[in-house]
Formats: sequence, structure tokens, C-alpha cells
Amino acid sequence: MIIIIIDIILVLVIIGMFVYPRWNLRRNAKLVEEAEFARLIPTSQLIDIREANQFRVNHILGARNLPSGQIDQSLNALSKHKPVLIYETGRPIGGAKVAKKLKKAGIPEIYILKGGLNSWNGKTKSGI
Repeated sequence: MIIIIIDIILVLVIIGMFVYPRWNLRRNAKLVEEAEFARLIPTSQLIDIREANQFRVNHILGARNLPSGQIDQSLNALSKHKPVLIYETGRPIGGAKVAKKLKKAGIPEIYILKGGLNSWNGKTKSGI
């Protein structure tokens, strides 16, 4: 009996590890394809949440770099009256955490680029 209960708890924990991050992302931001993301850029705040060294190598034209690990210190740099567009390299792992912090700070519209910079075919700026 105890083994069955442990098995059930283990299955629930494993399911939770996959379901919670997706639920959390959808609750705080909208995951959008490249075309929708590009359409929103002119009227939004475009934020690259990767580290500064990655940003310097290549980023979407017009983006500002606010690394996910420093987002708490950067909240005042963002307007609460304009949508925020977030992207990183690939899957929105850090984006979900950043979106949650932005939502908590009072930013109502948050969008994340599905596939990140890896899926972007628009204009970029290369550095180094």
C-alpha cells in the first residue's frame, strides 16, 4: 500500500515538473511566433534577456539587453504602459521567470518569441 502511494506521489511530481512551467508561462505571457513578434516590435519594448556577451555577438535589431539574472535591478527601465517583448536563444526557460517578475511589477502585456533568437529570420545586429 505504501509503495502505491509513493508511486502515485512520484508520478504527480514528475507530471508537475512538466506541466507547471508551461502553465506558469501561459499565465504570465503569450508565446508568439516570429511574424506576430515582428509585428509587435514597433509599438513595444524589445528585451534580450541573454547575458551581455551573447548580446554583443548577435541580437535582434533594436533590442535592449536586460539579462534575466539582473531583471530585478532593471524593472525601473521598463514602461508599464507599453508591451514588453522578450527573447532568448531558444526555448523560453528564463523567459517564463522574467515574465512572472514583469507581471508582478505591473506590466500587463508580455510576449515571448517562440524558439527565441534561433527562430528569428528578421534583422539582427552582429558585434564581435
